[in-house]
Amino acid sequence: MKNYTVTSLFSGCGGLDLGFRGGFEYLNQKFEKLKFETIFANDIDSSACATYERNLDSKIICGDINQLELESLKFSNVLLGGFPCQDFSHAGKRLGLTSKRGSLYKSMCAVIEKIRPNLFIAENVKGLMTIDKGNAIKVIVSDFKEIGYNVTYKLLKVHDFGVSQKRERVIIIGTNSENLPPFDFDTLREDKAIAVFKAIADLEDLPEGHVSNHYWSKAKKNKGQGNKAIDKNDFAPTMRAEHHGNIEFHWNSVRRLSAREAARIQSFPDDFIFYPSTSSAYKQIGNAVPPVFAWHIAKAIQLFLEENL
Repeated sequence: MKNYTVTSLFSGCGGLDLGFRGGFEYLNQKFEKLKFETIFANDIDSSACATYERNLDSKIICGDINQLELESLKFSNVLLGGFPCQDFSHAGKRLGLTSKRGSLYKSMCAVIEKIRPNLFIAENVKGLMTIDKGNAIKVIVSDFKEIGYNVTYKLLKVHDFGVSQKRERVIIIGTNSENLPPFDFDTLREDKAIAVFKAIADLEDLPEGHVSNHYWSKAKKNKGQGNKAIDKNDFAPTMRAEHHGNIEFHWNSVRRLSAREAARIQSFPDDFIFYPSTSSAYKQIGNAVPPVFAWHIAKAIQLFLEENL
């Protein structure tokens, strides 16, 4: 098989899709092109969709997933879906499956049931493991199993896969029980990240706007989250989507991190441009799956499909 076709839901600006596509460079390291080709993508955020189209040179349907015409969707080998995580996050109101956003994984289930991919990947925050005393993740896994999939999941740290950030994410992988065994997370190959200083030091003294997206929030320091300077000798804290300008301060304490620095911390290549504004860029970056992290998952899945499909 030349390529594995991909349906992408909740695509955002395309971090997960870029990782699965491969063929990009980050911090002078080349990440080889993989055998995944996106044939359909969807997200509701118009700014993220603009960023996706301009960087991935691929069409994305901008709109509510619940308004998609399921009958028009074609089979694909793989389905990607970082369903909304705000209502599972420890930083949010923890509404869980009771909220409209928290139940959007069911929309993903509906698409999976319609197109019957060989494999699907769902990504979410660490809080998904603990909300509702751990019952939410059990319900979600049960619903995926009910439509005919073997389901395995694991909490992963992105700094174990080349991303200098203290970001932890739950990765759920379902394989079609008709033709595939369960996915084994032990096949993932780790790649320890460098300290954040080495990842963004070259941007510190550049004038604002000297490179694309190198603009930063001017929000004054207060007592809320995101008002500490990052430790340059450690991994960066999680890049958040909802911070209302309170993105973490640079280690120099003179200013906050720029959107380009946040993108670098999220492992986006420097030629990946975010539209249309700095505030929107911060949100898109925080919502994204780090491409290098996604590439490592995609590489393991490609090998899995080649061996088993």
